[in-house]
Amino acid sequence: MPTPVHSDAAPQAIGAYSQAMTHNGLLYLSGQIPLDPGTGQMVEGDFSLQIRRVLDNLKAVCAAAGTDLQQAIKLQVFLTDLSNFAAVNQALEAEFALPYPARAVVQVTALPRGAQVEIDGIVALGKSD
Repeated sequence: MPTPVHSDAAPQAIGAYSQAMTHNGLLYLSGQIPLDPGTGQMVEGDFSLQIRRVLDNLKAVCAAAGTDLQQAIKLQVFLTDLSNFAAVNQALEAEFALPYPARAVVQVTALPRGAQVEIDGIVALGKSD
């Protein structure tokens, strides 16, 4: 049976969803936007600060599930402006070692709270193979 995961170190859900769910050895991360978990407000400023906050939020949820973002199998990145694609690559290259997780990057019209980026993913709960 799927089990919800909650982290106080990540923003609270802003809708009818869990921060993540575990099932059959996998962690399914709900999308994270650049919300500061302490204030619930959007991170202001440069796009690189926003994607850093998103990754930190994802890492906090992974930690609550007893895993690490380094165990990511697949990430989906949603951008409101595809011109930020290079910044996404730079942030993910800094975050992950080879082999990188599978990934999709999709431009969307809008994201919740006016965010410029949202990332969700699937992460292994056990040690890497």
